[in-house]
Amino acid sequence: MMLKQGLGLALALLLTGCATLKLPENLSGAILNSDDLQTVEDGLPSYLLMVDALVETYPRNEDMKLTAASLNGAYAGVFVEPDNLKRRQRLSAKALNYAFDAFCTYDEAACDLREVEPDALPDTLAQWRDEDDLPYLYTLGTAWAGYIQNHSDDWLAIAQLGQAEAVLEQTIAVEPGYEHGTALLYLGVMNSILPPSLGGKPEVAQDYYERALDAADGRNLIIQVYYASQYARLVFDRDLHDRLLQDALSRDPYVEGLTLQNVYAQKRAEELLASADDYF
Repeated sequence: MMLKQGLGLALALLLTGCATLKLPENLSGAILNSDDLQTVEDGLPSYLLMVDALVETYPRNEDMKLTAASLNGAYAGVFVEPDNLKRRQRLSAKALNYAFDAFCTYDEAACDLREVEPDALPDTLAQWRDEDDLPYLYTLGTAWAGYIQNHSDDWLAIAQLGQAEAVLEQTIAVEPGYEHGTALLYLGVMNSILPPSLGGKPEVAQDYYERALDAADGRNLIIQVYYASQYARLVFDRDLHDRLLQDALSRDPYVEGLTLQNVYAQKRAEELLASADDYF
């Protein structure tokens, strides 16, 4: 009910033209620092609709589009059940479109990134090397990775892995530990989506996971969970798997900007440990 009231307040402010551009940032902070997954799951769809409305109202506001990209991608990845694949695919495609649009709004030179040949993309991306460019690189790279993950049954989507990887590589070239190691984490996941027989690179993935752990310094617990689920299970390393998950469970999840993600990570860690005997 409170988030529905917040939606009503946001729409009222939108109609009067007062303070709307700050509201999504404040709401995002409240969501990210919540420890109640169920409340966020119940309320987030209303927030997504609100952000869609704000993007339409302020089409030249790139920050609003970044928020829309991040929240649609996060909702698809965390709260939509894996067996509801069509919905995950729609939301992740929407997130990717918002990410491209945000980058284009920020810098017209980015408007043709979809059309850049894969081999030429790293050189094209090299022009964005400043700290101010990081949110656009990171959001595009992570949205692209989420899109590919949710379309893993489509080889045309899988073929875009190198392009998403190039965007995230440019992100860590500017700031290696960006977003508490999450950019490195995505690169680890992308290199462990496929088994070695199909082109996966587990040794490259492990290097990214280890660098992500170092960058996070125990604060971003989703790294341990993905390291265990995507790498340790891929290479059948039970000792590493259990050690990573037990480490995640031993840590304080209450970290500014990461609390919701950490609570989710600990929930997943418990689930993965419970199923380990059946997997290994």
